Amino acid sequence: MAPSAGNLQAYQVHILRNQDKKEALAKAAFDQTFLVQAPVCLVFSADPNRSTPKYGKRGAQLYSVQDATIAGTFAMLAAVDLGLATVWVGAFDEEKVQKIVGEKSLKPVAMFALGYPAEEPEATPRRAIEEIFHGDFPQTD
Repeated sequence: MAPSAGNLQAYQVHILRNQDKKEALAKAAFDQTFLVQAPVCLVFSADPNRSTPKYGKRGAQLYSVQDATIAGTFAMLAAVDLGLATVWVGAFDEEKVQKIVGEKSLKPVAMFALGYPAEEPEATPRRAIEEIFHGDFPQTD
């Protein structure tokens, strides 16, 4: 139910449970072996062909990627809301992932491991909000 450019939903999601495919994903992700340990791996791919007719080159190169990214983020939030854990993976060999999911016309954008958390890590430090937001804000006393 994620928003998308022109409501084209220019992305696809592949659900991988097969151990051999998860091992192949881990190798394609530069040996991020935690992918193999997860019960499920999700691969979010942009579908440029869905955006091109309406938005041309910008739709193919940007909007479809944004659509896949937003869908992945919403899926992560939904998973956490259900008590599951996820790990976002963006470092991978795109061509190898295309081969694993069997879709050369798609652009893999992100994948993640999905399952119940094995641990509760401490929160990592975040940048101060003042370092991120800039602009004209109302003065408060």
